[in-house]
Amino acid sequence: MTYGEMVKGCFIKRPNRFIAHVQINGAVEICHVKNTGRCRELLPEGAEVWCRRDDNPARKTRYDLIAVQKGHRLINMDSQAPNKAAGEWLQAGGLGALESLKAEDTHGDSRFDFSFIQDGRKCFLEVKGVTLEEDGVVRFPDAPTQRGTKHLKGLAKAVQEGYGAYVLFVIQMENVRYLEPNEKTDPAFSIALREAEKAGVKILAMDCRVEPGSMTIEKPVEIRL
Repeated sequence: MTYGEMVKGCFIKRPNRFIAHVQINGAVEICHVKNTGRCRELLPEGAEVWCRRDDNPARKTRYDLIAVQKGHRLINMDSQAPNKAAGEWLQAGGLGALESLKAEDTHGDSRFDFSFIQDGRKCFLEVKGVTLEEDGVVRFPDAPTQRGTKHLKGLAKAVQEGYGAYVLFVIQMENVRYLEPNEKTDPAFSIALREAEKAGVKILAMDCRVEPGSMTIEKPVEIRL
């Protein structure tokens, strides 16, 4: 997936979860933050960031904050990017030959990111974007997520009913060591993930090649449950 025109900036502060103040070309710009998570470890004062410029006169801000440099890693922090990248990956054969690929499909009381027919069986796939990294270890979630736990339970139930089910962790950076559930932050999600795996839900993790103006799913990452 690609963006439009990108510019480099210096992060100053984040007054609330929707906007950030970024110095761009010598001026302080108010930028829309495309991630409502905490992201505290990603945005220390002075961090180098990349923003997408959009001159649509209907917008309240001229820029979207898309990516941040953290050490030697460029991390995409756009919360909409994982689904877009996953859709491209699935269409390109990331899971092999699929039929009837559809975004946003409901089963039971859950809405999953994708559904498709694989080897004659309908499957559901839920995408989770990962931006939390420490010493090469990535973890999900970065904040408690009741919605995420509900998705896992819904996928496990779908397997019991004869459907296929996947969770795809899209790691919004590259060159990481492994992924693990964030037990300390959300023990309920961690338990639900292990229970889903035991129930037959396939757990996948993929890293991404990240550039200022693009993000593409690349290669599998080890998962430690």
